[in-house]
Amino acid sequence: METMNLVESFSEFKDSKAIDRPTLMKILVDIFKHILAKKFEVADNFDVIVNTSTGDLEIWRSRVIIADEDLTNSNMEIAYSEAVKIEPDFEIGEQVVEPFGITQFDRRDIQSIHQMLKAKVMEFEKENIYQKYKDRIGEIVSGEVSQVWKKELLVLDDEDYELVLPRVEMIQSDFYKKGESIRAVVERVEFKNNTPFVILSRTSPALLERLFEMEVPEIFDGLITIRKIVRQPGERAKVAVESYDDRIDPVGACVGMKGSRIHGIVRELRNENIDVINFSNNLSVFVSRALSPAKISSLKVNEETKIIEVFLKPDQISLAIGKGGQNIKLASKLVDYEIEVFRDVDAEEDDVDLMEFSDEIDPWILEELKKIGCDTAKSVLELPKEELVRRTDLEEETVEEVIRILQSEFE
Repeated sequence: METMNLVESFSEFKDSKAIDRPTLMKILVDIFKHILAKKFEVADNFDVIVNTSTGDLEIWRSRVIIADEDLTNSNMEIAYSEAVKIEPDFEIGEQVVEPFGITQFDRRDIQSIHQMLKAKVMEFEKENIYQKYKDRIGEIVSGEVSQVWKKELLVLDDEDYELVLPRVEMIQSDFYKKGESIRAVVERVEFKNNTPFVILSRTSPALLERLFEMEVPEIFDGLITIRKIVRQPGERAKVAVESYDDRIDPVGACVGMKGSRIHGIVRELRNENIDVINFSNNLSVFVSRALSPAKISSLKVNEETKIIEVFLKPDQISLAIGKGGQNIKLASKLVDYEIEVFRDVDAEEDDVDLMEFSDEIDPWILEELKKIGCDTAKSVLELPKEELVRRTDLEEETVEEVIRILQSEFE
């Protein structure tokens, strides 16, 4: 009997990650019946049988024996003279079941089968990817870097599904080669041309939250709650934690003995500096903790403008602002208020508010100086020229002119 080995004939689909072998065989049976119906208009008299273990396929056709002169449909009927060649005892009106040779499919038929199978496999893959990841937003996935492109990485998960990690979702110092392992969170599942794309992220706060859950059992068990996370990926992050059990120190539990728990997270995030702080419903206390390591003297809260004015000793201002303004920016996001820093010093009669120089110095330059905590003339003059250039990103000539104007005020 002539059979067709489907596994060998359609080898490119036999290891499909979307469809298991029995399902693939069933799809092929449906496709063959569709091709037979297209070829003969009616395919109800065909039986397509597949052996899922070997991949062999057999096709049987049933036809009614009629007199030679009455033959009108060679698909549904067989002439008596032909039937008796198969079995001499056959009589008119009986059914003849015989194998339908694979060779009776022409090249166009085989090509149609191949195209239909390819379309079905792609459809299954799309649906499987969507079903697998649509409810996993914010979860960590591990994979292997398959391709490295200019704007994104292609990552294969444990089932060889293709996931996308855009460069904009990577930490700036991330560098991966083909074949390396990678961990990221599922950011979203989006559709392009009716095809699902699973977008990963390593900059999302959710990644840091999942890593804490993996490293800190108390968080995983619900004994410690992460109230909020803000990040400047690869640079700095602030994590507000809270424990409902007074016996548990949430910060200590998250950091671990000698930093044992947080070190692994820091390494995973390319040495991102992570501040773990106790959450508080008392806004003043929370702001004070958020600006750590700086120690504030006092603060004023404006609920209408959502602005908090924080007063610090001169030596604490740079700590509150942080490198490139990171500390104050993250603290503002953490407490959901805009934080403005002011010097807390005894008023000196001969000191002058910086904005008094707005006629001689461009306002935007004054704003740059205020951002680093310099709100009076002497607070600017106390800092070396080089530090002013570094912290404000102002041109050296601009800083020199500002210093000249301010010094002239006290001469």
